[in-house]
Amino acid sequence: MMSSLFLILFLYLHQRAGKTRVLNEAKGIFLSGREADEMKKPVYLDYNATTPLDHEVAAAMLPFIDKHFGNPSSSYSLGRYSRNAIEQARKQVAALTGCRPDEIVFTSGGTESNNHAIAGAAFAGNEKGRHIITSSIEHPAVMNVCRYLELSGFEVTYLSTDEYGSVRPSDVENALRPDTVLITIMHANNETGAIQPVREIGDIAKRNTILFHTDAAQSAGKIDIRISDRGPDLLSIAGHKLYAPKGIGALFIRGGVKIENLMYGGDQEKGIRPGTENVIHIVALGKACEVALRDFEKNHSIMLSTKARLLEGLQSRVGGRIKLNGKFSDTLPNTLSISFDNIDAGELASLIGKEVLISTGAACHSGSGEISPVLRAMNVDPATAAGTVRISTGKFTSFEEIDYAVRIISDAVLKLN
Repeated sequence: MMSSLFLILFLYLHQRAGKTRVLNEAKGIFLSGREADEMKKPVYLDYNATTPLDHEVAAAMLPFIDKHFGNPSSSYSLGRYSRNAIEQARKQVAALTGCRPDEIVFTSGGTESNNHAIAGAAFAGNEKGRHIITSSIEHPAVMNVCRYLELSGFEVTYLSTDEYGSVRPSDVENALRPDTVLITIMHANNETGAIQPVREIGDIAKRNTILFHTDAAQSAGKIDIRISDRGPDLLSIAGHKLYAPKGIGALFIRGGVKIENLMYGGDQEKGIRPGTENVIHIVALGKACEVALRDFEKNHSIMLSTKARLLEGLQSRVGGRIKLNGKFSDTLPNTLSISFDNIDAGELASLIGKEVLISTGAACHSGSGEISPVLRAMNVDPATAAGTVRISTGKFTSFEEIDYAVRIISDAVLKLN
């Protein structure tokens, strides 16, 4: 698949040539909106891995590829235009998260945001203590930072979950120590979609004057991530989970919270993320957040209805051979983690790969042949875990695509049994 930047150039050149049906002519690269309904093979059902670029986002990027190329730090008009575009994007991201614009720092993505939040908070608070609380279901961008901090002299408590993949607030409270400096629990799990009790955890953190970080890469645009006084002090966003390009993200840092710098250079992004800003992708993330907020109710309804139709369809065709991991009502509106009896998930995904695209786990660390740490934390039987797939819909998913996917997946399951 072509990179998002190459696609934008493709759109731009065709726009310059006077083409009016740009997205239709981009067929085979990606389709969005109604055009996605025309695409039967393969049906894309791995939106948790990444999302296609929204056409409104692509359009917002075009002027900054063509003529608005000024360095935001320059004082002349070309530079000021870029600076103003960044500040507009900051307002758009802040509107989605419900915070002040000056509390948003742009990064290269969710991984960098998590690194800045966790390592930065840990190092800034190490005079108070060197104990961190996290969970066993975190994304590697959180888990591996915590493991690095262990090598740097910190102690980390890894909490298990209940059978539905949710961290128990009581476990968080019981894990507190006088030297606890940070709690980092994701907002929603990338594999099962399980929504975590961040409000209750936030209350615990506030009562004990402990910083609280949440990774909201999967939840942004799908469920409400607006910050409250009882919410997290640090929150991470990844653009490519939100119909923006890969390589852009944001970190919310509550006013007054201090984190240690991990990078050194100029004073861009308050010196937290120095270096000349990626204006094109910052503008894209801002537009993606604006669209997500504007269309939140509609998109939520689309994702929830396609998820329900998918589960009901598979249950009607394969019956007792299917098990849902997690509670339907307490997971992201687009995410299904399902296990098939006596099925190898990798074999299933390979068999249907020309017709339907799904994941056998989190795309960033699947294919290892090991049982998912998330399913292990939920005490899912190894045999059941081996037959587990993640299917995630998006705002462009149609009922027609769902019905097609149900037939292809269920036929494959029956064939493999």
